[in-house]
Amino acid sequence: MIKGHPIIILLVEDDLAHVEIVRRNLRDFRVANRIIHVEDGQAALDYLYHRDAYADPKASPRPHLILLDLRLPKVDGLEVLLRIKKDADLKSIPTVILTTSSTESDVARAYENGAGSYLVKPVDFEKFAKLMEAFGFYWLAWNKYP
Repeated sequence: MIKGHPIIILLVEDDLAHVEIVRRNLRDFRVANRIIHVEDGQAALDYLYHRDAYADPKASPRPHLILLDLRLPKVDGLEVLLRIKKDADLKSIPTVILTTSSTESDVARAYENGAGSYLVKPVDFEKFAKLMEAFGFYWLAWNKYP
């Protein structure tokens, strides 16, 4: 929690089963947070820049943390990351890559483009749940936000 307010997490993920795993594990973590889910890279950019369906900043508050998949429809996750980190107003938002890709070039490009962390989603449900539990401790309990 940030000074009594929930941590707002923008979850950019097109696989609804993965969305449910993330939601369930972070909800069970018992940290006050709000997860805003979008299914593609274009929607993530629209949300962050308050365009179209996300034009109202009160209904679409700035996230404290972005969980970003790489393989996304419309706009690829690496392109979304690059745009976030090149924008003076958005670059300070911690952005965690949460993807199935363990390809070395994806890892390298993510960090080159400003990712705060790179997590590979395990195929096994229980391992994915444990990863999200560790993520919850680090990013939602121990990490400090400005």
